[in-house]
Amino acid sequence: MESAATTNHMEIVYERPVTLTDTPMHYCPGCGHGVVHRVLMEVINEMGIQDRTVGVAPVGCSVFAYNYMNVDMQEAAHGRASAVATGIKRVLPEKYVYSYQGDGDLAAIGTGETIHTVNRGENILMIFINNAIYGMTGGQMAPTSILGQVTSTTPYGRKSDLNGFPLKITDLVTQLPGAYYVTRQSVHTAAAVRKLKKAIEASFKYQPLKKGTCFIEVVSNCPSGWKMTPIEANAWMEKNMFPLYPIGDLKVPKQN
Repeated sequence: MESAATTNHMEIVYERPVTLTDTPMHYCPGCGHGVVHRVLMEVINEMGIQDRTVGVAPVGCSVFAYNYMNVDMQEAAHGRASAVATGIKRVLPEKYVYSYQGDGDLAAIGTGETIHTVNRGENILMIFINNAIYGMTGGQMAPTSILGQVTSTTPYGRKSDLNGFPLKITDLVTQLPGAYYVTRQSVHTAAAVRKLKKAIEASFKYQPLKKGTCFIEVVSNCPSGWKMTPIEANAWMEKNMFPLYPIGDLKVPKQN
């Protein structure tokens, strides 16, 4: 008798988790959003918390996350995802709550919400996709755009005397006493994807402890906004973004 795990005598080794809807994604080829969506939903499915999870998506490339994530989802105004997530968590403290935000959202219009949410130590997970550009609205300079980076609003490259310096908001968040676990990851390689998955899993496991905010920055690419192929974008990211935004843990819980 043929096993349920085989089809035409081939073993199934890769399946879509039930937490990820069977919906074609709108993200550009090579974009990291789809990979992060997949990993996030894998963790929720494997932990068996689908019916106890609430996600919050604001304006930006992630605005349609609720089309793909088969958990309870709430839309938030631009920059307000962490504030909305705070309200949900306080009303429903038994739920696992996360926000999913881009750099133009979390590190620009939502800077105030971000800082104060973490400073209060709200027991939520904040997932921050940093691709150093406004990907949805035309490729404008973002707070995280690096010096010299060409965007639609910095055609000659970002200059510190004119545009200021890149905002390393994750480093700022790390200094806040309400931050319990802070890490910076990526999804440009299989090994990086596995590390991100472990970080997301750890963050959800920490949440019931009520020790504070978990914050994951994912340094990602934007091939369309950067006007590069996916392969070129990954190479550019490694060479130019990782030195400014190094991958690894910034703050980990103290061992008892």
